[in-house]
Amino acid sequence: MNTTEQRPPLPPFTEASAREKVQLAEDAWNSRDPERVALAYTEDSEWRNRADFINGRAEIIGFLRHKWVRELDYKLKKTLWAFSDKRIAVRFEYEWRDDSGQWFRAHGNENWEFEANGLMARRYASINDQPIDASERRL
Repeated sequence: MNTTEQRPPLPPFTEASAREKVQLAEDAWNSRDPERVALAYTEDSEWRNRADFINGRAEIIGFLRHKWVRELDYKLKKTLWAFSDKRIAVRFEYEWRDDSGQWFRAHGNENWEFEANGLMARRYASINDQPIDASERRL
């Protein structure tokens, strides 16, 4: 890990800094830019995303590129659920459509663990998808 690399806000988190970290993550994911998103994670970050196990920035970038080819018009909202010194839990929902035009809403929870430099070392996500009509979109 590059020890000079930092991603504020840094742990230990307060409620305000945890909320800021969640908002920064939401903004990055809504950019749908895999390289931008990956910069928030350690070089050797561990992910569980549904049944996928992803390790390191290169795999994160590949995973996100594939995700956003399939999940069109992706829009995400994250909400702080809980925090401690170096951990944050969020609830989220996002909406997307597939190439046939079917819309989906995904609901879930993520548990995050950070290094002292503010980079996320672990991300564990549990996600459920629900087909929705375009008229039911909220985001």
